[in-house]
Amino acid sequence: MDDPPPPTGTAALRRLLDLLASGAATEDFGEVLAEARRRGAPAEVLAEIDDATWLALRVHRTLRQHRRREAELTALFDTAGDLAASRDLDSVLQAIVRRARMLLGTDTAYLTLPDPAAGDTYMRVTDGSVSALFQNLRLSLGDGLGGLVAQTARPYATPDYRRDERFHHTGTIDAGVLDEGLVAIIGVPLLLGGQVIGVLFAADRSPRAFSPDEVALLCTLAAHAAIALDTAKSLAETRAALAELNAANAVIQAHSEAVQRAERAHDRLTDLVLRGAEVPDVAADVATLLGGDVGVYDAEGLVLAGRAPGFDGLSELAAASRAEGRAVRHGDAWICAVLAGQEPLGAIVLLGRPGLDDADRRLFERAGVVTALLLLLRRSVAEAENRVRGELVADLLTAPGRDPAGLIARGRRLGVDLGRPHLVLVAAVPPAERARLAGAAARYLFGARGLSAEHGEAVVLLLPAEGSPGAGQAAARAAERLARLTGTPVTVGAGRAATGPAELAAAYGEGLRCVRALRVLGREGDGASAADLGFLGVLLGDGHDVAAFVRAALGPLLDYDARRGTELVRTLRTYFDCGGSLTRAKDELHVHVNTVVQRLDRVEALLGPDWNQPERSLELQLALRLQLLAGE
Repeated sequence: MDDPPPPTGTAALRRLLDLLASGAATEDFGEVLAEARRRGAPAEVLAEIDDATWLALRVHRTLRQHRRREAELTALFDTAGDLAASRDLDSVLQAIVRRARMLLGTDTAYLTLPDPAAGDTYMRVTDGSVSALFQNLRLSLGDGLGGLVAQTARPYATPDYRRDERFHHTGTIDAGVLDEGLVAIIGVPLLLGGQVIGVLFAADRSPRAFSPDEVALLCTLAAHAAIALDTAKSLAETRAALAELNAANAVIQAHSEAVQRAERAHDRLTDLVLRGAEVPDVAADVATLLGGDVGVYDAEGLVLAGRAPGFDGLSELAAASRAEGRAVRHGDAWICAVLAGQEPLGAIVLLGRPGLDDADRRLFERAGVVTALLLLLRRSVAEAENRVRGELVADLLTAPGRDPAGLIARGRRLGVDLGRPHLVLVAAVPPAERARLAGAAARYLFGARGLSAEHGEAVVLLLPAEGSPGAGQAAARAAERLARLTGTPVTVGAGRAATGPAELAAAYGEGLRCVRALRVLGREGDGASAADLGFLGVLLGDGHDVAAFVRAALGPLLDYDARRGTELVRTLRTYFDCGGSLTRAKDELHVHVNTVVQRLDRVEALLGPDWNQPERSLELQLALRLQLLAGE
């Protein structure tokens, strides 16, 4: 078979164009010239094919560059699209690093950012990395290739990092690079306004020289990363500013609402004061405003208004509130001291609002101030009324017979009916404390239809007898309460219940004598009536109730004799008359001495073991004498 004819220049050119059109590899173009030589093409044809091959290779290289540029531009456009569409900095940076690795065809790519707090840089994003040691590397300024890029703000590339002496090698960085297996590395700066804000890297695990086009491409991607970082920072600052604005707006709105609520509450409480409201009205309004139960207590812990129950330790909590100058919390209750200057007037208690905010707490404290104002106004009115009542008491006790009807009429105008039974209490303290006692007496009688005034050496109180305990019990109770109010012992004597000016004046004298007797007996700070003082009461009292005294002293013996027909009372009288001699007593009674002893044992069983003590003995002898004189 004949060999084919040598190829012509035209056929070779057509073959080269086919290779260009199909995107053949570079080595395929050289095969056209080699084939022509094998087939014996003339020298001029070979020269023509050689020139055409060189031109085809130039065209092939240009097309390849265009395709690569097209891919790079596509990647850059995609990155720009990611920047425009995404607000997640991590995802954008990860996409940039991944595209850098893909476009440069490297084994790995990564990005480092500075840490202002630590003064170094750290790995922010990696792609293709398999070493945990490498992923957690930290680089100081000037250390390694990345440190040099950050220091000079210029890109650097090395075909073999471990043998490159241009960089400052450190054991930590070299260990991380060795653990990752990296050899060729390129790093470019992330620039923003001339300042390096990070470094973008691409690296291979084998030696490689990076072309200027690859450096330029990586710089472009680094510029995108810098824009992403700046955009994210701006967005973060904007979000933070918006959050601060929203928080500030919420605070302003809440403050405005609190101010408006406080203004309404202030106007409401002020209106209560101006309308002449009382403490219960304030307690009810505060309970409505705060949505809880409110109770108002005086300095003694007694309820003045409201529904909040009292509890132990209220005085200590009120003292703590007074010391802190604001309301204090105790469990689920709030307590605010009610003060007039530094004088404690009581406390106001709120239940049912354990989580009291500042605005409501201030409102609660304002309620304490308003309560103090009302209590002071009420005290001022009471003191003014008491001064007028004091004049009545002075006239009543000094000149009861001058104008009895006028005195009764004056009392009725003050709300006191002297025509009804009243107890007269006489309270005494040292002279320096008498003014304080007068104020305490007015507070003690507050709310009761009674009178109090300074008179002579004491303070006199007139209490309605109806609904009151006996004179002795009333005196003891007044002594205890007045002592708490004044902070000093108060001695109180009570006269018998009396009606009308003359009887009330006499009862005052009896109460005054009881006070003097209590002092003589060393019972200062106590309260008693004439009936409580035994035989002294018979001597001091105006009624001289002999029968009651005899009954109080000898009652058990009288009853025993009446039931059994015995002579215990006669035996006791004879025993005392004989000076306590059993022998003389048995002769007077004409009985055996053992009988006298047995009868006296019975007396001790009925009267108590102290019947023969001096004070009790004197009382019994006086009662026996009075019984004998009365003919009983």
